[in-house]
Amino acid sequence: MDERKRDSIVAYLRRRMAEVGIELDDLAAAIAQDQSQQKSAKYRSAAGEAWSGDGEMPQWLKQAISAGQSLEHFAVDGTTQSARAVRPQVDWSQDPFAGSRLSTLRPTQSHLR
Repeated sequence: MDERKRDSIVAYLRRRMAEVGIELDDLAAAIAQDQSQQKSAKYRSAAGEAWSGDGEMPQWLKQAISAGQSLEHFAVDGTTQSARAVRPQVDWSQDPFAGSRLSTLRPTQSHLR
């Protein structure tokens, strides 16, 4: 975004805040509250909806689970152990075949016997 467009948007927001009576402190408090709620979330959707795990499960999560998605899929990092954490980490920086056709070939069934 160019600087003129940004300045125009900032001026518009300041004007609207003054019209409605919103102070910068109000805005900062609202942002801080949103951030603390996001930090306490145990489950989050791709759309940004969050649930702390307390109380009744929200509708968006009920629908996703009834559609076949697992609860762990929505877990915020650190809440449940994900498949990534279980997989061993491999350093591919020294792989001589990285980027070549050999790195993408899969063994056939005859090679597995």
